[in-house]
Amino acid sequence: MDYRNILFDLDGTLTDPREGITRSVQYALGKLDIHEPDLAKLEHFIGPPLLQCFMQTYDLPEERAWEAVNHYRDRFKVTGLYENRVFDGIEALLGRLREQGRTLFIATSKPTVFAREIARHFGFDRHFKHIYGSELDGTRTNKVELIAHLLEEERLDRADTLMIGDRKHDLIGASRNGLHGAGVGYGFGSREELMGEAPAYYFASLDELSRAFG
Repeated sequence: MDYRNILFDLDGTLTDPREGITRSVQYALGKLDIHEPDLAKLEHFIGPPLLQCFMQTYDLPEERAWEAVNHYRDRFKVTGLYENRVFDGIEALLGRLREQGRTLFIATSKPTVFAREIARHFGFDRHFKHIYGSELDGTRTNKVELIAHLLEEERLDRADTLMIGDRKHDLIGASRNGLHGAGVGYGFGSREELMGEAPAYYFASLDELSRAFG
């Protein structure tokens, strides 16, 4: 694990955003007169681009799905952002990686404005050189495009860069940009989902991930 540049996904990799995301999705659906009382059935919204998830799950046309996204954001930006928690052990891992001289980045499909506020609020923003997310208009919600943009902006050596995430989208984004990917099993993607993308590494727990970096 000699990579000098480490890209981290946010949701399900650095933090557990389950409550904030599922409650905000539930709120948005209610505004469209779609009622889902079981928050567990909304956990698949954690990780993928939100617009596409609304379209695919509820067979919504794009215009209607954007309405759902905007209702979601109405709640998320006020309340849902903070219904979140940093996984135990993340702070220690980030500190150790920086002590080792590695450069850290966040690469998330979440809008940058939200990702920066989460990192600031929970106090781990100081570990990252830069936080890369999507735009509010949907630009760069696709992880392939997002990571390509990050690599170009930072002029990173692909062979010296690792992407770490809990969903297949993170691993697809890495592989299509010529990076090694590490799937983590403590987030929201199943082992089958992650191993289906043939990652360079798979860590079932945060402890395993931490041990890999010494």
